[in-house]
Amino acid sequence: MSLIRVFTVGGTIDKIYFDAKSSYEVGPPNITEVLSGLSLNLDYEVVSLMQKDSLEMTDADRETVRQAVTAAPENEIVITHGTDTMVDTARVLDTIPNKTIVLTGALSPALFKNSDAMFNIGAALTAAQIKDAGVYIAMNGVIFDYDKVRKDVENNRFVAL
Repeated sequence: MSLIRVFTVGGTIDKIYFDAKSSYEVGPPNITEVLSGLSLNLDYEVVSLMQKDSLEMTDADRETVRQAVTAAPENEIVITHGTDTMVDTARVLDTIPNKTIVLTGALSPALFKNSDAMFNIGAALTAAQIKDAGVYIAMNGVIFDYDKVRKDVENNRFVAL
């Protein structure tokens, strides 16, 4: 079994709420806490690249992600990312050969009881192991080709094009 490299860049999946007077802010990666209590039969390593809302990500940030994925010795990559610009980052990663790259996120923070984060992370980890080399989006119970999906903001889900 090979190691899955998990890169985190922020987004709603990592948002935390401080108190009634503050808003949600992107905090440290939640994926380690989400997965730590599970009896998973796979090896993974988490590396935090940044803690940003995806709407604040720049071309330079996407290049940082591309360079980290390219340099990773692993061929199975999962990236937790904000949902608003996930497809934009996936497009930049499409030039990387011989790796299965799966981006995922959440529509509510991972620390919320009813968050979709755990389900999406599980789908992404599975997709990284079974899909051919390429770039994918794992959201809402579906593994999408990155160039055949969009976020439907009105209905708060990802849909095929």
